[in-house]
Amino acid sequence: MKGLVFDASNGTPQILLKEINDPGQPKRGEIRVHIQASSLNFHDLMVARGIMPTENGRILLSDGAGVVEAIGEGVDDFKVGDHVVSTFFPLWLAGKAIPAVGNFANTPGDGIDGMATEYVVRSESAFTKIPKAWSLQEAATITTSGLTAWRALITDGQLKSGETVLIQGTGGVSIAALQIAKAMGAFVIATSSSDEKLTKVRDMGADELINYKTTPAWGDEVLRLTQGKGVDHVVEVGGPLTINESLKAVKVGGHIAQIGVLSGNEANIPIADLLGKQVRLQGLIVSSVEDQKAYISALEVIQARPVIDKVFNYTALSEAFDYMQSGNHFGKICMTW
Repeated sequence: MKGLVFDASNGTPQILLKEINDPGQPKRGEIRVHIQASSLNFHDLMVARGIMPTENGRILLSDGAGVVEAIGEGVDDFKVGDHVVSTFFPLWLAGKAIPAVGNFANTPGDGIDGMATEYVVRSESAFTKIPKAWSLQEAATITTSGLTAWRALITDGQLKSGETVLIQGTGGVSIAALQIAKAMGAFVIATSSSDEKLTKVRDMGADELINYKTTPAWGDEVLRLTQGKGVDHVVEVGGPLTINESLKAVKVGGHIAQIGVLSGNEANIPIADLLGKQVRLQGLIVSSVEDQKAYISALEVIQARPVIDKVFNYTALSEAFDYMQSGNHFGKICMTW
């Protein structure tokens, strides 16, 4: 069978399409899944580009959706023919984060082989069922970006109707956060460097728009739009170059969900502002299997389908990453065979 693997044996990270061994039949507690779709995330990009270390020969991509082909003894949650999507932390079943998720040692496409292949055999906790009537491409957006947005606003943020949410940019996490926030009756302020993209998020329900390229002090603009109060929640994906504006924009006692490191890994944060506003700055990476199931249940109620910008064939994975790195996409980039 085919697989897309990471290789840096010649000193330069590259993606190779290789013939790899079929994983065989599932053992007790395992399922065999025919993977038919994936979606891309910044984490995948960093692994594929050699920014985050992994092993030569590692099968790439954390997100994968497909059809159950066989089940092992003792599997109760799945049957042959079920449509399923992968989990990011298959060992984190429920509750608060566990020590095993302190790194990516058990994350597909990083510490273990990922979903850029035709068949996988994994424990049943490595997958959940997908929302009813969703395509596999749509379902492939759930694992990382969608679930991260859900945890940021619902599990951690405890978002309530009437609260105000600030989203940054128009990537997968931010678009999912917009959909969740509007479904919950929140007021949403969206930022982007593109007026064209801002028009699209307005059409999706965003209440106020800020072009951060023409308004670099956008934290002050958020305060103006909220009559000086600030927002209840910030879905913070930028990192060092955006965190200080987010601190301006958030209300006293507000919540910043620190998700992304798009602009780097180290920031100078004004601690006095953090203390003075008594802000809850919450770092997070995806969530548990239980949380993914809760998110999927909610998706079946709110009827918010993911926005898929472009679909590539798996054999064009390198080109898909180039497109992702260009920043021209709106929503998710997906892969299929």
